[in-house]
Amino acid sequence: MGSRKVRRPALPPTAATPLRTCGASAHYSTRLLVNYAQSCKRSCTATCYQSQRRMPAVERRAPQLVPLELCPSGTLNKTATGGRGCVGDPSALQTSTPPPPDPWPPTPYTVFMLKPAKLALEDGTVFAGTSIGAEGEVDGEVCFNTSMTGYQEILTDPSYRGQIVTMTYPQIGNYGVNAEDVESQRPHLAGFVVREHSRTQSNFRSEQSLSEYLEHWGIVAIESIDTRALVRRLRTRGALKGVLSTVDLDDASLVAKAHASPGLVGRDLVREVLPDQPFEWQEPLSEWTHLQGRGARSEEREGGMEQGARSRENIVSPEPPAPSPSPHVVALDFGMKWNIPRHLVDMGCRVTILPGTASADDVLGHEPDGVFLSNGPGDPEPLEYAIRTIRGVLGKKPVFGICLGHQLLGLACGARTFKLKFGHRGANHPVQNLDNGLVEITSQNHGFAVAEESLPPFLRVTHRSLNDGTIEGLAHRDLAAFSVQYHPEASAGPHDSHYLFRQFLESMNVAVGARA
Repeated sequence: MGSRKVRRPALPPTAATPLRTCGASAHYSTRLLVNYAQSCKRSCTATCYQSQRRMPAVERRAPQLVPLELCPSGTLNKTATGGRGCVGDPSALQTSTPPPPDPWPPTPYTVFMLKPAKLALEDGTVFAGTSIGAEGEVDGEVCFNTSMTGYQEILTDPSYRGQIVTMTYPQIGNYGVNAEDVESQRPHLAGFVVREHSRTQSNFRSEQSLSEYLEHWGIVAIESIDTRALVRRLRTRGALKGVLSTVDLDDASLVAKAHASPGLVGRDLVREVLPDQPFEWQEPLSEWTHLQGRGARSEEREGGMEQGARSRENIVSPEPPAPSPSPHVVALDFGMKWNIPRHLVDMGCRVTILPGTASADDVLGHEPDGVFLSNGPGDPEPLEYAIRTIRGVLGKKPVFGICLGHQLLGLACGARTFKLKFGHRGANHPVQNLDNGLVEITSQNHGFAVAEESLPPFLRVTHRSLNDGTIEGLAHRDLAAFSVQYHPEASAGPHDSHYLFRQFLESMNVAVGARA
C-alpha cells in the first residue's frame, strides 16, 4: 500500500509583487495582501516570508523588517515604512480582500545582506567566505584552536595579540556573548575565522550575538570557509602568515600582503597589551566555577565518602582559605587573563598587579609574599626587561609562572626557547605530571616552548605533553620557583590543574613561616 502525503490546505491566490525600495534591490513576498504601484522617496520595508523557493539575493543588509498593513484611511500604515509613511498618489493603492486565516502561517525571517571576505595565506592559498564582523583588513599569524566552547574567552585573551584565530569546531556563536565571560577589557586577536556563525543565541545568559560583538569591537571575521582544509594546511606546513580582508578582494594583492606581514618571531607584543599602571585586584571567581560540587556530593552519596572526596579533589578542587594574614601576591602582567587573579583572590590572597615592564626593585618594593608571572603574547626572547626582573626576584620570593611566564622563567635560568610548528591551542591537551604519574586534561595557548636540551642542571621537568613530548612544567631544584606551560585557571577549559594555585599558596606560607 503506497504512502499518502498529507497536504496543507491550499492558500488563496495572491500576487507576489516586488516592493521597490527607492531604486535599491527589491524584496519579494509570496503572500502580499497589498499591491501598490507607487514609489517612495524613502525606503519602505516589508516582512519576507519563507516559500518553496529561496528569495533572490540582495546586496546589503535590510533595515528592520515590518509587515505591510492598511490604515483605515486606505493608505499604507506608517509602521510599514519605519514611521515615515509613503508619498505618492493614494488612488494608485490597490487593496484586496484579506484571505481567511492560514492554519499554518508562514514564519517570517530576516534577510541578511552577505558581505564577501577573503583570507589569504603566504603560501598563495586563498579562502573566500562571508564577513561576520567589522569591515577592514588585518594581518597576522594564522593559528587554530580546538576548543568546542569558550570562544568569548579566546577572543579576549591577550595572548592572541597579532594572530588570526581559526576555530576547528564547526559552529561558533550559538550561546552568544555576555559581559561576564571576558578575560580582559576587550578582544585582542587580529582576526577570527569560523566555519559557521550561529545567528541564534540559545542561552539565558546571552546579552549579544557574536557578530554584533565582533562588529562593536572592530574585529574582522569570516565564516563559510573550509576550516578543515585550512587547519590541515597549517598542521602540514606549520604556522603561516595571512591577511583577512573585506575591502581588498584581489587574490594576488592579498597574498603579497601576507608575505609582507611581520609575523610573531622577534616582536615584543607584550607592550601592546600591558596595563597602564599598577592596581589592586579584588574580584573572586564566578559563582559558576564551583557548580560541579553538586555532582561531587551526588557521587559521594552513590559511591561512598572516599569516591566523593576523590571527585572533589581531582575535578572540582575548591581553593582552601588562606591563613591570616592573607599572603600578598605581586603579579607581573604580560597580558594576563583575568581568571588568574580571580583564583588568587578566591584563595584569600591580596593581589597587586604590576605592568610586565616593572623592575625587580618595583616588585620587591611592594613587599610581596610571592611573585606571579603571567601569560602573554608572542615571542619571549625579545623581553629582556622581564628576564632581568625575574632574575632579580629569584631566591628572594616564591615564583610561579604560567605560559609566557613559564618561558620567561626558563630564559631567566639560562634555558632557550623555540617556535613550535603550529602551537598548542585548545581545551583538551593531555599533560602528564611526572611527579605522580597522573594525566591532566589542560587548556593551552602557546606557540613557543622551552628547549629541553638547553636546561641547566638546577631545573627539572615536572610536566610533559602527551601529544608531542614537549616540556609543560619546570621546577627549580634549589629555589621556590616553578612554572607550567599550560593554563591551570582554564577559562574556558577543564579544572584538573587548579591544584597548582594551592601549591603556590603553600610555597608562600612556607616562606612566610621561615621568615617568622
